[in-house]
Amino acid sequence: MPLLNFHITEGSRNDEELQLFLDIAHEAVVEAFGVPQRDRYQIVNEHKKGHMILQDTGLGFERDDSAVLVHIFTSNRPEEQKHKFYDILSSKLQAATGLDPKNLMIALFENTQADWSFGFGRAQYITGELG
Repeated sequence: MPLLNFHITEGSRNDEELQLFLDIAHEAVVEAFGVPQRDRYQIVNEHKKGHMILQDTGLGFERDDSAVLVHIFTSNRPEEQKHKFYDILSSKLQAATGLDPKNLMIALFENTQADWSFGFGRAQYITGELG
């Protein structure tokens, strides 16, 4: 049930490439976190050029307008799963789309099962409707 928000610069990707990004990200979520195939929640947010500033936090590299920020909300995950996800997503996006790994930023936020309602106004993890 990770929820992935993709932040990209408007016009930097065509529809086909965006779909490829989403498919690859889902493959990475399934492989790294072991979630079911139909556990797919993704949103694409396009920002005007100059409305997304992603600097390097002092690491010594420059990003360009093809940069992508993936913002993930998920339940608690072991550190090794997080690292596996980062690696899988970066390497698969580079291989399939040519995205330079320096242009991929990932921000992962954890929450609890009580923080999710998948519909009907109920917390399905808490009610027992989801295992």
